[in-house]
This record gives sequence, structure tokens and C-alpha cells, in this order.
Amino acid sequence: MEMSELTALLTPEGLRLLDEVGTIASAAEVAAAVSKLRAAGHSPDLVSAVVGQAHLRTKAVPKFGGFAERMLFTRAGVEQATRLGVAARHAGRMRRAGIERVADLGCGIGGDSLAFAGAGLSVTAVDADEVTAAIAAYNLAPFGEDATVQHGTAEDFVSANFGDVQQPRSLPADSSEVAVHLRDTRTAIWLDPARRTSGHSETRRVTASDYSPSLDWAFALAARQPTGIKLGPGHDRDSLPADAEAQWVSADGSVVELVLWSGALAREGVRRAALVIRGEESHELTAGADAEDAEVRELGAFLHEPDGAVIRARLIGDVARSIDAGMLDEKIAYLTGDAALTTPFVQSFRVREVMAANPKAISQVLRANDIGTIEIKKRGMDIDPAAFRKKLSLKGSQTATLILTRVGDRRMAILADRV
Repeated sequence: MEMSELTALLTPEGLRLLDEVGTIASAAEVAAAVSKLRAAGHSPDLVSAVVGQAHLRTKAVPKFGGFAERMLFTRAGVEQATRLGVAARHAGRMRRAGIERVADLGCGIGGDSLAFAGAGLSVTAVDADEVTAAIAAYNLAPFGEDATVQHGTAEDFVSANFGDVQQPRSLPADSSEVAVHLRDTRTAIWLDPARRTSGHSETRRVTASDYSPSLDWAFALAARQPTGIKLGPGHDRDSLPADAEAQWVSADGSVVELVLWSGALAREGVRRAALVIRGEESHELTAGADAEDAEVRELGAFLHEPDGAVIRARLIGDVARSIDAGMLDEKIAYLTGDAALTTPFVQSFRVREVMAANPKAISQVLRANDIGTIEIKKRGMDIDPAAFRKKLSLKGSQTATLILTRVGDRRMAILADRV
């Protein structure tokens, strides 16, 4: 979205028109809406803004639920925003740590700030892009003075209020109450470094060395103040500060982020954590370090697939021991055992049969078991599940799960049922 489009949208006419347009989900609906609004005599900027926002609101529902109906977005903002349920759990951590104020540096469209303000925290949100900051201000407007937005970089915000992060100095006597009080344990910083090129629509990922602000700056800031730094879940573990708590978060089966917590926000004795969210429920596994791997075992009566957050946090061994299981292969993240035990940190399957991992052998077993609907999972094998499915004979009335993996050099297919 360009500033001219946002200016046209943020008028009584523009916002009324946006509400009237309603849901726009497909490209065909976008084209039809544009034609209808242009025929009605609306300006190109207003039409582009209204149709674009209606489409983005539809795409934002999985992250923001009903809140998306009254929010404004950029395309990049929808893609990069924290899911509201995840952000709410971060806000809860801050409240439990005694935090009262948060500076959200790199706030984007304000998704995290919404959760912070909704939890009763006083928020100062900052973004380097003028249009994005304006959209964040609109989204946070219902919170009034409890949530303010500034246009600027994280570095400039901190420097203007507190000086160089690398060279601490005393807080100015006239600093406002909503500013970040470095070394004040009641104030936290939430930092989401830009991990993509700048822009409101099509962007591309950049390497860690090109994050903005830089990770060195972010880690130095975190050493001085209670901080949460949001990173991609695949971030290089060797670059993580040794004294921070690293928490990997998965939501409904997908690992969505890694958060580094420092100061009062880092829990004592915790350096590795896996937070698993499924629907409204959440479960967490914590440890003081990477877990020791479990022993390798022969395939037993059950196979377990650890959640991605558990794998990223390297806590597979702890999960294995909790359900009396071992590794199927030392390099493959599947667990196995004979105990009828499971946990929220794995998906469990009861093994039916084992066969060679080729379509002919598998199809014979599927026919013998009257299986016509199959879920395919794979680890350690370079195959395309969709293409592999087309090679199978699927004509039965039953359902099952097919797990394709390897043990050493042996490729195997495991027919199983979800527990």
C-alpha cells in the first residue's frame, strides 16, 4: 500500500466502503470488486486500497480471528505478524515477570502490541516504515494513550532516549513515563528484527548478517534490559547468546518462531524451551540445555513423531524418556517403543505393518487392508508425497497413515494408525 492509498482509505467514505465490500477471498472476487467500484465512480487510489484491504483481512483471519475485521494490513505485515494467540502468551509471560511497559521495536502492523495492550501493558510501538507505522496506529487506536506509535528505527528510538546501546549512560531526567527505562525491570523490550527486504508487498528473506537492526545490536540491548527477540525458527543455534532463554514455538503443527528471552523475562535455569500450541491448549517442555539423545531401538509397536518445536529445541531425548521410547535412527527424528504412552509433544502411531518403501510393495499391503485414504509422512527420504501417492493403489474403504523413512541405509515404509 502506498501513502496515497492509505490517505484515501482513512476517510469516513473509505472506511465505510471497506465495511460494505466485505470478504474478498479469490483473484476473481478481487477483479469483480475493482470493476464494480470503478464503475461507481470511486478514485483509483481508493478502489485499490479498499479492495486490497478487504482481501488482506480475509487472509489475516487465521492469525487474528475476528479482530481482522476491524484491522488494516500490508501484505508483508500479514505474512510476518505473530499469531494473536502466540502473542497473547508472550504478553502473559511479561505480566508474570512484573512488566508494566513494553517498547515494541519493529512493530509492523501492531500484532504483538495488540496483545501487549490487551493484557494491560503500556505500549510504545515503533516502525521504520511510515505507512506501516500509520497502519499500526490505526490498529492500536482503541487503546488510546495506553498504546502509542512512533515512526522511526529501533536504533534511533533507543539512541534518542538513552544514548548508544554499546555505551550505557544515565537516563535523562525529563524522560517520559512511556519511554523505555533501560535497567528498569518493570519495562521490557520486544524486538522483531526485519528479516526480509523492506516493502509492503513482495519481499524476500535476507541473511542474518543483514537483519535490521543488527543482531549484535539487539543482543547488546538484551544484555541491558528484559527483552524478547523474535527470530525465525531455523535461526543458527550457534549464534544464540549463551545466557538467554531460547524458546521455539509451534502452533497447530507448524513451528512459527524462535524467541530469545533475557533479564527478568528469562526463567531461572531454563535455556531451552518448546512451546506447543494446539487450538486453545498449550504445553511446554523446558530444560537447562540440549537434551542427551535417547538410545537407538528396533521398531516397536508404536512410532512417535516429535513436534517441530521439540526438534528445534533439541529436547527429543527428554521426550523419548518420558514415554519409554528410543530413536528409530540416530539421525532421524522418529521415536519408537512398545509402551502405549503418548504426550502432547509427539504425534503417536500404532504400527500395523512394515514393508519395502516401493509403490508395488506398499500397494499390495494397502489392498490387503482395504485402505483407500492414506496420509503420507516422511523423514530422511527425498520424495514428493503428492507424486508418490499417485503411484499407489488406493481403492479401499479404510484410512491409515503411511510413514516413509530409513534406518541406516535401509528405506522402509510403515503402515500405521494415529493414536
